[in-house]
Amino acid sequence: MSLQAVPARYRVASRAAETHDTVTLGLEPVDDPIAPHRPGQFAMLYVFGSGEVPISISGEPGGPGLVYTIRSVGAVTRALCEAGPGELIGVRGPYGTEWGVTDAAGQDLVVVAGGIGLAPLRPALLAALAARERYRRVTVLIGTRTPDDLVFAGELETWREHGADVRVTVDRAAAGWRGHVGVVTQLIDRVDVDPAATLALVCGPEVMMRLTARSLGARGVAADRIRVSLERNMRCGIAECGHCQLGPLLLCRDGPVISYRRAAALLTVKEL
Repeated sequence: MSLQAVPARYRVASRAAETHDTVTLGLEPVDDPIAPHRPGQFAMLYVFGSGEVPISISGEPGGPGLVYTIRSVGAVTRALCEAGPGELIGVRGPYGTEWGVTDAAGQDLVVVAGGIGLAPLRPALLAALAARERYRRVTVLIGTRTPDDLVFAGELETWREHGADVRVTVDRAAAGWRGHVGVVTQLIDRVDVDPAATLALVCGPEVMMRLTARSLGARGVAADRIRVSLERNMRCGIAECGHCQLGPLLLCRDGPVISYRRAAALLTVKEL
């Protein structure tokens, strides 16, 4: 077994509930930490006695600690969500491609998230806001099912204070909700977009990414200036097992972040 495939031990240092089924874990290294990650990359998280799953890194790059935002959807993610401070987690990685947020320097950055898709986008957004003067406009459009399903709700105002135009829409409103109701693509027509100088980062369910890319394209944004994060059943993380194949791509190596120009044809084939 290669060294890359051996999990490093991390200890849960913090646990914060985001929603009823989603938590953010902060991990600190017990062994030598894994290599520094770049926004958009993921790691394989191993729960001793339960198994291993790929989870995008949701924290800022740099430093020995790691941050992951996890939704409970199966046995392993449920075990991760239930992990408390002091518990040990195995970490392999980081793997995959990055958002390349610096490619938007001097231009507009548009971040479009659907649900938990905001988690893989958060490192790119934080990196952009930390160097806000390098970007002309930073726009964040978030769609979620209900107000209670919104992750990082406590950070939105801070993002606004750091210069981001943050807008949220929900599928179903609740008592006291005064924001927009509808799908996230409806927000695209409400913001300023300079098609010749825009980089768009999109993450969420595949249908949401297709429709978002179509809406951005209708505004004149080129497909190679729209980047999406694709998800498949990753098992090894090192392009050996083939479980994450999407057409000619192995997403643990060639993705998860790819341009929409490359992804468009693949996403039109059902069950590919």
